[in-house]
Amino acid sequence: MRADTADLRRLFLSGAPLLDVRAPAEFARGAFPDAVNLPLMDDAERHQVGLCFREQGQAAALALGHRLVSGEIRAARVAAWAGFARAHPDGYLYCFRGGLRSQIVQQWLNDDAGIACPRVAGGFKAMRTFLIETLDAAAANCGLLMLGGLAGSGKTELIADLVAGEGAAIDLEGHARHRGSSFGRRAVAQPTQIDFENGMAIDLLRRRAAGHPALVVEDEGRYIGRRTLPLPFYLAMQAAPLVWLEEPFEARVSRVLDDYVLGLSGEFMAAFGGQAGFAAYAARLREAMAAIAGRLGGVRYARLSALLDQALARQEGSGETDMHRAWIAVLLSQYYDPMYAYQREQREARIVFRGARPAVLAYLREHTRA
Repeated sequence: MRADTADLRRLFLSGAPLLDVRAPAEFARGAFPDAVNLPLMDDAERHQVGLCFREQGQAAALALGHRLVSGEIRAARVAAWAGFARAHPDGYLYCFRGGLRSQIVQQWLNDDAGIACPRVAGGFKAMRTFLIETLDAAAANCGLLMLGGLAGSGKTELIADLVAGEGAAIDLEGHARHRGSSFGRRAVAQPTQIDFENGMAIDLLRRRAAGHPALVVEDEGRYIGRRTLPLPFYLAMQAAPLVWLEEPFEARVSRVLDDYVLGLSGEFMAAFGGQAGFAAYAARLREAMAAIAGRLGGVRYARLSALLDQALARQEGSGETDMHRAWIAVLLSQYYDPMYAYQREQREARIVFRGARPAVLAYLREHTRA
């Protein structure tokens, strides 16, 4: 029989399968990447047991729990846990604190199914604390290189190349499921803040364990959509050397077209179907434009909105997307480029290298090679 574990570093580095036996509402607030939620008690049962505990104490609450989860309900839940354990013989189970719930699940699995499944000592709380400490340690000790560039210069693509190749980058926008700008919302919802931080911390832990002397992150604000970068890590980013990616204007227009028109419309139509998906995608672009209306000014906002509406009508009618280039070009040249240029001037002293994509990629690979 494998022993229960308190070696959380090894647990996360190994990618061991995780069985979360907390209630669904707890799981929804935050869990770990790829953890499977097969609860001991559902939300209603947990609520009843919690009330009983507060009014009558632990013994009465435990007895109520056993009555609520008995007979066919118990058999069905044990069968689900046993299915997980058989499919993942290297897995571990956990509850919130590694206490009664995980002990009960472990005992029932052994008694009813003859399966020994180890627990994570300290449960979710210990694992979450470990990952917060991992983020803080990375902020203090991990060499960071920040990749900057004007909107549409291909920073996200370059980060993806590094992740897929040398593994020497952290895709913050990927973890946040958001592209970072006012136009960055995607068809899929963002993770909870806890899920975002947990995924980011596990990624950092594994990439640091690979021995890279530095990791590359994209230049981001504190907020990526509705998700917030942990303050120590964000401050470390703001002190990191900056590598600036340069790209011709027309190439940037084409990349924005690919990402925010072709890519985004494809996401929405895959998620919601053709007509409904296109309507949701069009609404998303219009919402994004309206969100920056105050900074664009009334005249410019009216002009860009008209160009966007014309392009959407053409796209819906014929599938042709080149008309989107008009509003994209104005938005880049008159809104994003001046804003990014100002930010670059403020951080000029931190820029250690600048160049086109091949030169920047070579520089980053050289300075992050394990």
